Amino acid sequence: MSVVQLEFVKVLDGLAGAEGPVFDNRGNFYLVAPEVEVDGKAAGQILRVDLSKTPAQAELVCAPNVDGHGGIPAGCQADREGNLYVADMRLGILHVKPNGEFTQLTKVDDGGRTMQGCNDCIMDYEGNLWVTAPAGSIAPSPYQRFFEEPLGSVYCLTSNKRVIHLDSGFRFPNGISVIHDENLRPSKLIVAETPTRLLWSYDIKGPGVVTNKSVWGKLPDCSCESGPDGMDFDENGNLLVAHWGSSYIEVFGPTGGDPVKRIKCPFDKPSNLHFEPGTNTVYVTEHTNHALWRFQWEHRGQHQYCEK
Repeated sequence: MSVVQLEFVKVLDGLAGAEGPVFDNRGNFYLVAPEVEVDGKAAGQILRVDLSKTPAQAELVCAPNVDGHGGIPAGCQADREGNLYVADMRLGILHVKPNGEFTQLTKVDDGGRTMQGCNDCIMDYEGNLWVTAPAGSIAPSPYQRFFEEPLGSVYCLTSNKRVIHLDSGFRFPNGISVIHDENLRPSKLIVAETPTRLLWSYDIKGPGVVTNKSVWGKLPDCSCESGPDGMDFDENGNLLVAHWGSSYIEVFGPTGGDPVKRIKCPFDKPSNLHFEPGTNTVYVTEHTNHALWRFQWEHRGQHQYCEK
């Protein structure tokens, strides 16, 4: 397995946490600052970043708050109308308009169970949103994260707005992605489990329907606390995975297994990554200095739902 040395350029730093990088179909770039607090209470922010300026400049879109409970936004996806879907560790799944208006989509899933706090999300080409949930019940319940206990879950928000609980039993499910078949139909769901360094897969049988959970890949062992965080596919079907705590981005081939390459980062805690549409440019968030970086990869990114 080769180690690839690439030039990383720092775009922005000084954020209160940095997660959830995403472009919409209008070229706007967003990320979240989950660690903002006001009077000791969560007050995470969703930010729009002007990348045309040096250094880039972030402006507040909104700081989600439901019934007096601030959010901890962690992951984002864009739809075809320029809206965001946000996975929030305190508030579940949010719908955010470009003007900052937001809606908490549900407090319970389709089975009537209280939603768990959510961390990351991916939208397939049919408009279904697949979401990891490593936290306890959403606010007003006390904030919990399941890192050691296997109580994390995975959901699907279908295109007709049903929130389906797919599975549980994860120790901090984190990054998530979808493989599509030759007909561009969603065929396989990939879920990162951070403490175990495992990437799990499910066969997708339809919106909110999965079967055959199995290990798809495993990140290299590390002497420090580390594990998979956010991820994104390139156009050749390679999966780039932020290996939090290791100083690497792991590159898996289309069939998983072990990484085929490692990208060395100039920081130790890459948290998430996202391709700029139609380009080789990858934007990476990191926890060490709460910063945003970019680098050029060998291939362009895979098309996103919002682009099609």
